[in-house]
Amino acid sequence: MIDWNRVKDLRDEIGADSLQEVVGMFLEEADAEVAGLRDDPRQDALESRLHALKGSALNLGFAQFSEKCQAGETAAAAGAAEQVDIADILASYDTSKAVFLEGLGSVSPA
Repeated sequence: MIDWNRVKDLRDEIGADSLQEVVGMFLEEADAEVAGLRDDPRQDALESRLHALKGSALNLGFAQFSEKCQAGETAAAAGAAEQVDIADILASYDTSKAVFLEGLGSVSPA
């Protein structure tokens, strides 16, 4: 679900303090996009929302969530936005976020 090696690599690249800042920014932005999906799952905005979430999630190691966003983005781009399982994507985000926050403390400082 979470690519902890990616998280550790990012921490090693930018430092533990900067990682906390990046995590905060990601969660703030992702929470806003996810809220948009929950409140207004319009199909015409789906591709761009999922694209934005996918990239950010991949950078922070949210592997499963990023894959689900990629699949949804691809479907929406192909004109099949109505087939995207938004509830599954939202559930993946919620679970990934909880697992990430729980495990983040165990990623030892660089």
